[in-house]
Amino acid sequence: MNAYVLKRYIKVVLFLLASLIALLTLMLSNRLVKRLAEEERKKVALWAEAQKRIATATDEEGAFYLSILEGNTTIPVILESGGMLISRNLDSARSDDTAWVREQAISFRQQNGPIEIRVDSDLVSRVYYGESMLLRQLRYYPYFALGLVGLFILVSYYAFSYSRRSEQNQVWVGLAKETAHQLGTPITSLAGWIDYLESELGDLPADAGEEMRKDIRRLHIITERFSKIGSEPVLKDLDISAVISEAVQYMEMRSGKNVVYEVHPLPHPVLCPINLNLFEWVVENLCKNSLDAMESVGRITFHMTEREKHVVIDVCDTGKGIPSNRFKTVFKPGFTSKRRGWGLGLSLAKRIVENYHKGQILVKESQPGKTVFRMILHKSVQR
Repeated sequence: MNAYVLKRYIKVVLFLLASLIALLTLMLSNRLVKRLAEEERKKVALWAEAQKRIATATDEEGAFYLSILEGNTTIPVILESGGMLISRNLDSARSDDTAWVREQAISFRQQNGPIEIRVDSDLVSRVYYGESMLLRQLRYYPYFALGLVGLFILVSYYAFSYSRRSEQNQVWVGLAKETAHQLGTPITSLAGWIDYLESELGDLPADAGEEMRKDIRRLHIITERFSKIGSEPVLKDLDISAVISEAVQYMEMRSGKNVVYEVHPLPHPVLCPINLNLFEWVVENLCKNSLDAMESVGRITFHMTEREKHVVIDVCDTGKGIPSNRFKTVFKPGFTSKRRGWGLGLSLAKRIVENYHKGQILVKESQPGKTVFRMILHKSVQR
């Protein structure tokens, strides 16, 4: 199991755990709300009974029933009796507005069934009641609390992710620059040894000296690429068709006869601000990714299209394809379908295109036998 799959499983487990906690919180709070609602209905029923009996009670009983009536200071109630409306614990500024009180009574009746008081055989009064402030707060509190917790987790996650990415970037930048530094000395030494061999032996057999110098120049390019990681690269206005053609030509010489490369350049030179060494690295990484997907047998096509302000480069291969749910994750560090490898090629390509060249790279489409990576680069500003 590679690092990407492990991270994905961990995210799924954490998501399920968080969902379970949220569900349990809502279930427990819902039980509390129901119990409190039942208690409030009992209190209103007791209030209604006191309202019924106070009219015929003795002085001692009347004082008791009056204490019950005045004891309700939280639950809004409306007593409808003989066409009259008597309210308690409503908005004091609007409790004298009969139309508003009647609207509240209709609303309370929809929330809770009314409690009937049979005063005599001809007169039936009804008590409508709403929810107390405590019950309303308890009903919405779990959502508010979960929202705050979710917001805290989201902010913490982004802060942690930013900190981790920053730390990783520093590690990768340090590693790249140290690699470039370590390569510099043996490359210089190799160049000196070639000069020494040629001076001692004369021309080396079969242009061996020239071939070795080509490899040393290649090592110099690789060293320069590593040294530029983490630094602001110098961009130059270059013909995008020529840059891609040259990079593809280099890969074509090292890919074997079973791989066919096709480059469809623009009909005329189009300049783009490019760092040559870094952008050639992007092309090479895309080609290597296609070679792995095709198992070094197939066709790789570069097709370029000019737009008003951009150049669109589609890189198509005849490989096994990429599942649609991995279109974005293929660019993440550590993602690889191979048993060996660090999964950094496409991640580096994305970093170079988007961070250094301010362009865009994505998987346009993919299916078995056809995968298209799309790059979008800015054209040079005409002066």
